[in-house]
Amino acid sequence: MINDSEANDQQQRSEMTNDLTNDPKFEVSILFNQNYHTDAHITVNQGGTSSGKTYAIEQVLFCLACQTDMQVITIVGQDIPNLKAGALRDALSIYNSSAILQAAVKSYNKSDRVFEFHNGSIMEFKSYTDPQDAKSGKRDYLFINEANGISYQVYTELALRTRKRIYIDYNPNTSFWVHEQLIGRPDVLLIISDHRHNPFLDQGIRDKIESLKKTDIELWKVYARGLTGKISGLIFTNWYVCEQIPATAKLIATGLDFGFTNDETACLQVYKQNGELWVHELFYQTGLTNTDIALKLKQELVSRQTEIIADSAEPKSIEEFKRMGWYISGAKKGADSIKNSIDILKRYKINVTRASVNLRKELDRYKWRVDRSGKTINEAVDSYNHLIDALRYVALNKLKVNNEAKLRSRMPYIPATANRGIFDELINPQGFA
Repeated sequence: MINDSEANDQQQRSEMTNDLTNDPKFEVSILFNQNYHTDAHITVNQGGTSSGKTYAIEQVLFCLACQTDMQVITIVGQDIPNLKAGALRDALSIYNSSAILQAAVKSYNKSDRVFEFHNGSIMEFKSYTDPQDAKSGKRDYLFINEANGISYQVYTELALRTRKRIYIDYNPNTSFWVHEQLIGRPDVLLIISDHRHNPFLDQGIRDKIESLKKTDIELWKVYARGLTGKISGLIFTNWYVCEQIPATAKLIATGLDFGFTNDETACLQVYKQNGELWVHELFYQTGLTNTDIALKLKQELVSRQTEIIADSAEPKSIEEFKRMGWYISGAKKGADSIKNSIDILKRYKINVTRASVNLRKELDRYKWRVDRSGKTINEAVDSYNHLIDALRYVALNKLKVNNEAKLRSRMPYIPATANRGIFDELINPQGFA
């Protein structure tokens, strides 16, 4: 039986939840409503890029944390860099955009990545290295972010220790354990979304996503419509994740691809050791002026003595950086420069730091074009490739493979004979020796 005090508390929490969803700074989409009102034990959000699925799920989780006391909510990503660049960044954006939510949160521990609420609820952001690691801790709500980067074994251990509800989201590049093990079960709700369900997205981004239809229909199905794809023909299969750049690796150059409104300015550094490349992403951001880029380079401790290889299609920007004192030059483009730089890079083992989240995503998408009949064309899809372009610029200028030694014909050695016959005298009076 509920006493008057408990009833009042429940009423206050309900009002707070209503305030959150109605707060003019806490705007919600149709995906919020779908995820908030679900009664399924597992809600799967399969969606294209920029559909707003992660943002909507986290808005729901903030409401649930405020609505009921002492809730434990765990948001899980492939690794901490991915969480920081995605789900955690979205959560902080949601928190900072709502005064009502800020009043409900007691504290945010940046080092532990934990929101603590006045009612005793907590929201934690975690990653797990293996199934054994995932056995620690229990929770009320679980959110698996970008689930195709997490193993089914890790998910199983987490799901077994979740009391109320599980949320899952991902881009459906190809089918994986969610399709094989979850979708179709009676306790699983599947929501498929795309950028058209996100009312807060700029038109320029929408146009960029829809333009995939002209270059690769499979990519368009995945990223523009949220449909399960069969992405094949990936260009780079010779890259691996590493924790950090070795201390003894030699810095070759910094690669820079200019962007501004809809395209990100992308910057990375390329090192070499033992015949392998080691690559680390520095920044990846829209809206950067040349002055902003220079400031970013300083913040990333890029030396003015380090050569920067930039897009030669921007000579005015390159000249401006030279006048600011940077050691910069344009990429040596030419006929088939894209194919040539790809060929150069494919000759190396490429180690990409775990913190290079955007570069890893680009490498997972970068593929050859296909024609209408489905035949692969020897031409790269020019989309979501800004950091890869920066990497190619370095390859063009600094990693050109030496021409292989020219083959020379060699006649077999025939020893001279003591008794010379008529053949020897007719063909070569001097003999072969």
